Amino acid sequence: MNIELKTATIEHIDEILTLHYRYQVDSINEEDKADGFITTAFTKTHLSNLIEHESGLFIAVLDNKIVAYAMAASWQFWSQWPMFQFMIENLHDSQLEGLEMNVANSYQYGPVCVDKSVRGHGVFEQVFNYSLEQMSKRYPILVTFINKINPRSYQAHTKKTPLVVIKEFEFNNNQYYKLACKTCEHK
Repeated sequence: MNIELKTATIEHIDEILTLHYRYQVDSINEEDKADGFITTAFTKTHLSNLIEHESGLFIAVLDNKIVAYAMAASWQFWSQWPMFQFMIENLHDSQLEGLEMNVANSYQYGPVCVDKSVRGHGVFEQVFNYSLEQMSKRYPILVTFINKINPRSYQAHTKKTPLVVIKEFEFNNNQYYKLACKTCEHK
């Protein structure tokens, strides 16, 4: 499988949104939910800002079709959503290998989405690693969270990436894992 990895541009937005809504919790087919889902809804404006101001949207392309994406951006970008505001306020509540996290030394990774047609072929790992490599130029620590009702995402991130659980927390009556890893060690 010859996957091309690259940073998304404005021209990719419509295709990314099509993939996104196929797996977004409000629009996913019920039978696909067990294989993972995305909770945050995004608009063209969100993705335009992510691309133009953060260079934080990474894609995997197979046969000229986007089959996966990973998002990553500064906490300032994510602060427009209440869940991320909560994460920002609580960055200091946990450490990674003795390092305290803050908005200057860490960024938020995710969501990530892989089309079911290419799952199990290493595409997730490739888009994750490409994203990590790109963001390592700006931040030493990656931080993310996974809803406990999304075991597929938890398994993928804890078995196939360097992420480790550093805390568990509750937000809006949901239970989450907070995960992190250093970016510089994985170049």
